[in-house]
Amino acid sequence: MSDEYDDDGLDDEAEPEMTPRGPGTEVEAVLRRLHEMINAARPMPLSTSVMVNRDDLLDVLDEAIDRLPDELRAARWLLKARDEYLAKMHREGDEILEIARAQAERMVQRTEVVKVSEARARQIMESASDEASRLKNECEDYCDQKLGSFEIVLQRTMKMVAAGRTKLQGSLATGEAPAIGPRHDDPNVAVFDQDSG
Repeated sequence: MSDEYDDDGLDDEAEPEMTPRGPGTEVEAVLRRLHEMINAARPMPLSTSVMVNRDDLLDVLDEAIDRLPDELRAARWLLKARDEYLAKMHREGDEILEIARAQAERMVQRTEVVKVSEARARQIMESASDEASRLKNECEDYCDQKLGSFEIVLQRTMKMVAAGRTKLQGSLATGEAPAIGPRHDDPNVAVFDQDSG
């Protein structure tokens, strides 16, 4: 190796001055101070080695070590906080998925209930329609029977009226007094009874 390189393998003259990157952690500040101490150390004649004060260097390293656990604790705390946050997000995600599954299941059940209800409603409507048709037919049969009975009574009445008029005309021609009202002892004369049938 030539004299222009020091232990870190960099050219002393070509190395730019360290520009501060703003306030960092305490450990970073101590490490930068250590870097500056080594960078500012005088090179030994005819050697690539530099001369540093051992006590100063060890003091700076001890200070970095003393401050390092705080930084590590902070890093561990950040990692723990991140893990807790991720676990919380996973739990919330699982809860959201569970709620979505439950809601989807309820919607499917509602759809099934609606389908069953519609099928039941169709069944009830068909049954009601069948019952209405049956009742209509029974009503028509009943009315037909009653109208038939009434028709028979009317026909008998018409016969009685015709017979009565004929008698009346015959008695007027012969000069006899007409009979008032029908004779109940005559089996050929119908009685006005709608329920007899």
